[in-house]
This record gives sequence, C-alpha cells and structure tokens, in this order.
Amino acid sequence: MSKVTVAAKIQKTFATPVEGRCLCGAVRFEIDFPARWAWHDHSNATRRAHGSAYATYVGSWRRRFRVIKGQAELTRFQDEATGTARSFCSRCGTPIIYERARSAHMVNIPRALFENRTGREPRYHIAIEELQDWTYMGDSLIPLKGFPGVVWERPTRNKRSKRGGRL
Repeated sequence: MSKVTVAAKIQKTFATPVEGRCLCGAVRFEIDFPARWAWHDHSNATRRAHGSAYATYVGSWRRRFRVIKGQAELTRFQDEATGTARSFCSRCGTPIIYERARSAHMVNIPRALFENRTGREPRYHIAIEELQDWTYMGDSLIPLKGFPGVVWERPTRNKRSKRGGRL
C-alpha cells in the first residue's frame, strides 16, 4: 500500500462540537469534543466569582472554543495581580470563561454550562487546601419530610452516658 493511500485513509477528522450557554441564552458557545481536561477549583477567587463552594471547569484549547452567539454580550474582568481574566454574560451574570496568563493557549469553562457530555470527568482538585469546612462532601442525606425534592443531613444525636447524663 502506498503512502498516499494510507494518508488518504487517515484524513484528519473534525471533532463533534459540544454546545454550552449562559443562563439567559444571550451567549452561546461550543468546544470540540472531547474537552482537554476537567477539574474542581476550590480557590478563594473561584468561590467568590461563582458564589459557591467550588466550581467545576472543563478546559479546552483556545482554538477549539468558539462563541457562536452573543460575543458583544461578554464582559471581561482582568485581575492584574494574578494574571487571570474572567468573562461573563453582561445580561445575566453567568461566568463563561476563565483564562490564566500562564496558559494563554487554553480557556476554562464552567462545566454546568454544557447540557451534554464534554468527554472528560473532573478528576482533579485545585486549591484543595482552600476547601471550606461548610462544603458538602457527600455525607449521607435523607428526605426532609413534607418537602418533596429536599434532602438534609440529619444532625448526630448526643449519646447519654450510663448514668443518664450527657457526655
């Protein structure tokens, strides 16, 4: 078999795009499937930017990320001290892109913005030393009686000593 025939058979295949969007739908974007990686970020900056215990991101090569609607709706916040930038929808405030100067060829997107699989599962934790003591860590939960769809962590009961007093 000639080299030309082999080269023709091994044509570059284009990845299937995976679409994401902000809360209001003004900004829509896509990345090529699969994403490069995924992780949970527990850093103080991410906690404040998202208003949550941590954020889960997927990383994509910048050249494989495309805004397909609403480029003009994106607002950018640049943190000169850390060399990072965060872009968000100016209409609904949804965080869209997290960029770091030391990885200029990558963009990081909150995993929750994608409706379908991205091809990567989050297996890494960034800034785990900044994990807050109030973060849910998979403790056993039970349904809250009278509130469908609500579960809670039952408080531990104080054990009584053999004398009848509390420990």
